[in-house]
Amino acid sequence: MNTPNITVDGRPTAARRDHDRKPLLWLWSQAILDSLAWIVALFLAVLLRYELDIGLINFAGLGVLIAIAVATQLIAGWYMALYRGRYTFGSIHEARVLIAVTLIVCVVTSIVLSIFIGELHVARSVAVIAFPFAALTMAAVRYAKRLYVEGKPTFGDEAQRTLIYGAGFLGNSLVHRMVQDPESPYVPMGLIDDDPTKKHLRLSSVGVLGGGSNLPEIIKRTKSTVIVLAMAHLSTKRIREISESVSGLGVKVLLLPPLQDMLSPDVNDSKGGLKDFREMDVADLIGRAPVETEVDEIAGYVRGKRVLVTGAGGSIGSELCRQLHGFGPSALIMLDRDESGLQQTQLSIIGNGLLEDHNVVLADIRDAESLNTIFAERRPEVVFHAAALKHAPLLQMYPQEGWKTNVLGSLNVLQAARSVGVETYVNVSTDKAASPTTALGHSKRAAEKLTSWMAGETGNRYVSVRFGNVLGSRGSMLPLFTEQINRGGPVTVTHPDITRFFMTIPEACQLVIQAGAIGHGGDVLILDMGEPVRIMDVAKRMIEMSGRKIEIQISGLRPSEKLHEQLTGDDEVQASDSHPKISHTHAEPLNPRDLDLALWLQRCKDEAGPEAPSIDESDGDVAAGA
Repeated sequence: MNTPNITVDGRPTAARRDHDRKPLLWLWSQAILDSLAWIVALFLAVLLRYELDIGLINFAGLGVLIAIAVATQLIAGWYMALYRGRYTFGSIHEARVLIAVTLIVCVVTSIVLSIFIGELHVARSVAVIAFPFAALTMAAVRYAKRLYVEGKPTFGDEAQRTLIYGAGFLGNSLVHRMVQDPESPYVPMGLIDDDPTKKHLRLSSVGVLGGGSNLPEIIKRTKSTVIVLAMAHLSTKRIREISESVSGLGVKVLLLPPLQDMLSPDVNDSKGGLKDFREMDVADLIGRAPVETEVDEIAGYVRGKRVLVTGAGGSIGSELCRQLHGFGPSALIMLDRDESGLQQTQLSIIGNGLLEDHNVVLADIRDAESLNTIFAERRPEVVFHAAALKHAPLLQMYPQEGWKTNVLGSLNVLQAARSVGVETYVNVSTDKAASPTTALGHSKRAAEKLTSWMAGETGNRYVSVRFGNVLGSRGSMLPLFTEQINRGGPVTVTHPDITRFFMTIPEACQLVIQAGAIGHGGDVLILDMGEPVRIMDVAKRMIEMSGRKIEIQISGLRPSEKLHEQLTGDDEVQASDSHPKISHTHAEPLNPRDLDLALWLQRCKDEAGPEAPSIDESDGDVAAGA
């Protein structure tokens, strides 16, 4: 009966033997060549010592000396793992060990010659003379082998012709891995670097072909289909420039992630392939380097505390929960009226969505009585209020819904927090609250003012956080554009010159958490979001990256929509804070007794203009609930 020729790891035994035989042969041949190096080196040393007079050489003594040198080389090399495959062939680490082993051989043979010079009849200086010959010969053999291996890399038929942008440490490491891995899906065709001193540099037999200005010409010449950006701390502006320079050439641009991501277990492919980089997306073109969070400060007010997050099923709320969970609160209470969203958040944090955890709470912030009961039972010490209605066009048609959720709902959460003595309260706001022109902006501005009023009433740290559009959040621009592109278009843009601020979800949540650490009562924390991004450019880049021909349709500005958003209101003073990327302003306190729905609706109507949908004022006598 024939048994399958398979090993434990699933590889055929014969193939496994073929795979292991070659490295074993290299090690044996290496030991033999090193032995021959000592034979040649000692013979040359004796010839030089006796001025090429062969008649003066005692071949018997020389033979004994050669045997001692070879035996010492093999024994020392084995114990120092020179012949056990521990070191990369031809590397600096192997060179250091090689020198150490040859020095040991030199010392041993010198001692033998000193003691037995009368028996061997070989000059004592022969060992010292032979040392550099032996070391150089061994090093030369290794270097020749490395040139041979790297000079003839073999790649699969489907391997893609690749250019590596950056001839520094990252580029060198990447090229070396590509060349050494016969299963690499990428063939390095050349390096690109803007440093003129690296013009003729070669890394692992791959040369620098030019700088970024020559990139289109180099792509056409090498017929490359992939570019890997192998540079650390690459700015968004530079990524955008490179992307634009290769636009229309049919080239895929890949990025190296940060080092911590490269070292994470899930980054590398299970088969050992080159998966240390990812495809460039629009977030790379319009995003920024995330603001670093002061973990020590955060841990001081979150760790060991009972923390409640409203809107925990949403994009911001769920990421807040994930980040807060890592800081070790004694309880993380996740509150939302969306049961499916809560399930997804629970699944992402604890690995199941059973919804049986006592800290998963189904409730609506419009229900003041329910909130008071929950706060009285759970008694949170820190609250992050992320629940809100956020779609500006919809709230412009139904402003009373924004009033009920973003204004009265926020007031309900504030009052419930005051009732149990919440120490830190962070209200998640938006840049549309700065000099608001829409129902959404006015509702969020009112929430900021109510938060400021409550800070004065309690004397505790009740603050708001203001930021722009969040990449990847539900209902945001990028998923909408992606869906429109997938449907074949058109992609709708309201105005060719409209701009917006952008940030990533993790960055937004870092700011929200940071606010609880550095904010003062009544503050509105504002992130330095860099330069605003032109929406038309984003749409064009997304269409280019899709490789499809999609029409862009200008739909026109919606009622009350700003052409350019601002982070600080016209009537506000922006001041710097202790964080280099965060500034703050102060919201004017608004007493709940002064809330007036009719006045608020009239203001929204005035800002909307004559072309806006009519605003129903039939509920103008709705109480504020103060």
